[in-house]
Order: sequence, then structure tokens, then C-alpha cells
Amino acid sequence: MHNSLWDTRTISYTGCAAQAFFFYFFITAEYFLLTIMCYDRYVAICKPLHYGTLLGSRACAHMAAAAWATGFLYSLLHTASTFSLPLCQGNALGQFFCEIPHILKLSCSHSGYLREIGLIVFSACLMIGSFIFIVFSYVQIFRAVLRIPSQQGRHKAFSTCLPHLAVVSLFISTLFFAHLKPPSISSPSLDLIVSLMYSVVSPTLNPLIYSLRNQELKDALRKLITECFSEAINSPSSPCYGPH
Repeated sequence: MHNSLWDTRTISYTGCAAQAFFFYFFITAEYFLLTIMCYDRYVAICKPLHYGTLLGSRACAHMAAAAWATGFLYSLLHTASTFSLPLCQGNALGQFFCEIPHILKLSCSHSGYLREIGLIVFSACLMIGSFIFIVFSYVQIFRAVLRIPSQQGRHKAFSTCLPHLAVVSLFISTLFFAHLKPPSISSPSLDLIVSLMYSVVSPTLNPLIYSLRNQELKDALRKLITECFSEAINSPSSPCYGPH
């Protein structure tokens, strides 16, 4: 955002390390929080009588803390490993942020490069394990939903699960493709599009699964838009009126 506003394309070495750390911290926490949300839906639909026991306030706090702690440790390990490598291939990244695969292309340390690749593969195994858990959970969820006798009940369950499943699928597929695709199909434009999908588009869709299913929020948003539209018609000087 700073580069876009000030029309610059540079970042300091320390700033790049900090950016990489926070990026992987938040994106890892996001991934595990999406996994926890899948478990929440599984318990709510498949084991509703045990929901209060399995997902009480303490259990939710522990799972959220575990997601943030995992994100912190993962990003710390990843960043320290990457930025300990000597760089000898220039300092120009073909990306709009400090993404680790692009930083590795500038490295001239073969052993350090293999160490970081091993860390990426290990991380991918952990994420694939979470992905398998998500798939298994949704298989059980859909089996339970299809047994619901009322059409309204099935519609409510699907409207709760499908937005989450769509965001998870987009997030995981583009994230895996960005970090595990073979070099032979890599190109600057493809790398940019894929990174944009998992770093910008997926988080932008989070309101679909976190908030916009909430009826009170939808009513408040509808009321705000209606009031804004009425003021724009009645008063051209209204802050809601004009070429935004």
C-alpha cells in the first residue's frame, strides 16, 4: 500500500524480513483458524448435543491460541532460515511483496536452499494433513445434512458451510500452487496472479464466512445503505453522495 501511494518499488532488507515474518504469521494463523471453523461446523451439525462440551469458551480460546502460536513459530522459523542465506543474485524480486520462494531464487547457498526447501515440504505435509481433516469433516457434514428431513434445515446448513468451503478451497489451492509448483511452469505474471489470489482475494472474502451470514449485520448493512441512498437523493452535499 505504501509503495502504491508513494509510487516506489523499494524496501529495506529489514523491512523485507519484517514483511515476510508478518505475512507468514498471519497467513498460517488464517489457515489453522479456517481448519478450526471447519471443526466448529462439524460439531454443530454432526454432534449438536455435544457442542457445548466440545466447543466451550475455554476450548475455543485454547484452539485460537494454538493457531496464533503455530503461526508465530512457523513464521519465525521460516523467516530466520530464509534471511540467514547469503544473496548473490541481485536484489530485485519479481513480486509485489517479499515472498519467500522469490527470495530463495536470489540465494547462492546450495545447502541453505535445500534446508529451506525441506522446511517448505515439511510445512506442506502439515497443511495437507489439515486439508485431509477438512475434507473428511465436510464428507461427514454433507452426509448429516442430506439426512435432515426439512428442506429449510438443509438450506440453512448448506448456506453456513458452502461459503466457508469455497474460501478454504480457493485459499489452499492457490497457496499450495504458489509454493509447490514446478519451476518449469513458473512465470512472473502467473506468480503474481496466484499470490494475489491467496494473499488478497481470499482474506477479502472472509466476511462471507465470519459475518455476513449474521442476520443482524445484514439488517444493519441494509439500513445503512438505504439511509445513505435517501440522503444522497435529498441532499447532494451528503457525504454518501458523490464520485467515490
